[in-house]
Formats: sequence, structure tokens, C-alpha cells
Amino acid sequence: MRRVGLAVVLALSLILAALAVEAQQAAKIPRIGLLVSGPPPDDHICVLALRRGLADLGYVEGQTYVFEIRSAQGVRAEEAFPHFGAELVKRGVDMIVSVTGIGLVEAKRAMATVPVVMAVGEHPVERGLIASLARPGGNITGLATFTDEIFSKRVQILAEALPGVSRVAVLRLPGTVNDLIVRDLETAARRLGMKLQIIEVQGAEDLPAAFLRALRGRAQAIMTTQGPFFFQYRREIADLALKHKLPSFSGEPAAAGGGMLMTHGPSIPASCHRAAYFVDRILKGAKAADLPVEQSTKFDLEINLKTAKALGLTIPPSLLARADQVVE
Repeated sequence: MRRVGLAVVLALSLILAALAVEAQQAAKIPRIGLLVSGPPPDDHICVLALRRGLADLGYVEGQTYVFEIRSAQGVRAEEAFPHFGAELVKRGVDMIVSVTGIGLVEAKRAMATVPVVMAVGEHPVERGLIASLARPGGNITGLATFTDEIFSKRVQILAEALPGVSRVAVLRLPGTVNDLIVRDLETAARRLGMKLQIIEVQGAEDLPAAFLRALRGRAQAIMTTQGPFFFQYRREIADLALKHKLPSFSGEPAAAGGGMLMTHGPSIPASCHRAAYFVDRILKGAKAADLPVEQSTKFDLEINLKTAKALGLTIPPSLLARADQVVE
């Protein structure tokens, strides 16, 4: 009986030890905080691309890493991200990935104790997020997807698509990111002899009046700055532009597919897929300060020929030949 009792005790000890090891291993699974703005996380093109990038590197969600997602859907990222960042740090995440650059400045202090990866980053040096691209110097690294060269190129493409256009309205949101974007657009427009009319909107309810202002300013085309708002309301903007016979340009993915005349900008899926590389390096022990920030290398040009036809426009063949996607 004593031998049986001892055997039972030993068996129970082994079972408990195995459970303890299993629990310890589960506790070691890296937890990655994810800051999302715009579309729901399950449908967000950047989140989907990041998951694919991690899978390509051998990671399995739920087994070798877990996401803790905080979404600012319906709320301005600048207001939500500081709270989300502090909450994720308090919960002990191993790092934080932001799939939008908007809100990072406001949240930087709250996330100062963990590595932060920018899957999308707008003017990170000028906004004080990093010291330089080559040497970030702090706890933030990742992708610089929007820089002055990109917005200069966008104005050049607009001029090529619409020869002779001299007055362009620009829809913008408030905030430092949009200040920098407007500066870059105005610099490029001056070189090409264009005049920009800057129209600030706070929300979707401001869009109809913004178009009326553009018409009163004799705008010949309309552009948007950048951010989840312009992605979310791309169809509404496209419909208003078509209603008022204004060619519309955006940098948001799928905007041309949503009815806008043209989209040009860095490939967000490609950048977010590449962000997985930074996640992998940091999980393997690298410091964010030592990982140079990369600039986007893939850009997408989309043209909607159906919209062009409705506006009575002929897109130059040279531009069509360079398009990554043509909507017909």
C-alpha cells in the first residue's frame, strides 16, 4: 500500500511538474501590442499584411506570439493612443506595433519603456519620433512610409494627368502630420506653377461644404492629405468629386477602386509585411535604437478609367503604362 501511495505521489508530482512547465512556456509566448486606427482590425490591410509577414518568418499566431489589439476605430488616434499605449505597457507586452503613424507622437511617452515598431510612419524625424533614419536612437524603429519626396511625386503625377491644371483644392485634417504634408504639397506645387487651396475638415459631415468651398475657389481638381479618415470616406469623397466634376487624387490604398480618379503612394501592405522583419529582430534580442528605419521601396499607382470617362478626361498613355492597377 505504501508503494502504491508513493507511486501515486510520484505520478502526481510528474503531472504537476509538466503542467508547471507548460504554464511557464505559455507565459513566455511574446505578446505584441497592436495599435490600429481606421478599419476594423480583422479587415485592416496592414494588420493582414503584418500577419502574413510574421507567418512567412515562421511565426504562428497563438503559439509563438499573440496580439493584444487596441483599435481607435471611430476615435481620433491622437486622443486614444496615449491611453492605449499606457495600458499595453502596464499589461507587460514585449513590444508595440503601430499600423498608423498618426497618434505616435502623443503616445510616445506612454510607450517609452518598450520597443515600438512603426509599420507606417509619417515624417518620423521631423516629428521627433526618431533621431535619424540611420540611427533611430530611442525605442522606436520601423518604416518611414511618407516623406516629402512622396508628396512631391504625387503633385508631379497630378500635373502629368491633367496638363494645364493650375488650381487644386486639398482636403486636410488638423494636426502636425497634415501640416507637414501640406508643406510638402505646396513646395511641389510652387515648382510646377500650381496654387493650392487648403480646406480643413473635422469629420465626414464637413465634406459637402468643403467641396462647395473648392468650387468657389475655382479648383480644377481635388486632393486629400493622408490618414485613416480619408481611407474610410474614400467613396463619399469620390462621389462628391464626381458630382461636382472634379478629378480626385488620393494616397490611400484602394481609393481609385472606390471611385476616385487616381491613387498614388507607398504600398501599405508591402510596408506592413516588412514590419514583421523588425518584430522578428527585436524578439530575437535586437534593440530598436540599433535598427535603421527603412523607407518605402514599393509604390502603387492606381487609375480609374471609368471615373476618367465620366469626367471626360483622357489619361496620357505614358501614365497608364506605369499604373500598377487600372480600374475599368
